[in-house]
Amino acid sequence: MRAERPAARILLVDAAGRVLLFRFDTADERPPFWCTPGGAVDPGESHAAAARRELLEETGIHADPGPEVAQRTVEFLTIERVEVVADERWFRVDIDGAAVDSSRHTALERRVMTQWRWFAREEIAGWPETIYPADIVAMLEATDRVCS
Repeated sequence: MRAERPAARILLVDAAGRVLLFRFDTADERPPFWCTPGGAVDPGESHAAAARRELLEETGIHADPGPEVAQRTVEFLTIERVEVVADERWFRVDIDGAAVDSSRHTALERRVMTQWRWFAREEIAGWPETIYPADIVAMLEATDRVCS
């Protein structure tokens, strides 16, 4: 049985239109992959509050996540090897530029989030490792219109 997992995900976009992704290496049979900042919603927390908290914890950036720009339901195996059905709410945060501060990462995040990088959209399609979500470029393009 899969656990339900409400989650907030962030499309963090810099002034050059690049998106921030973190590289996850689980050190098990799963190959490394890249993903946006974000994570589970805590009990009693709204998706927007979770997006704000996750953005600060994972990047050190204080920013209002603004309105939800997308919603999707996905099934996956978490880093802790729990099968979940995630109700993901997506937020887009545009910033002029900022250095990533990982000092608030949990012990698990420090172990598995091995790198971060700003990706230009044209780099994503040919990237040699998996990037989640697979349609991130389409999501960015759709939110370009919403956020401009």
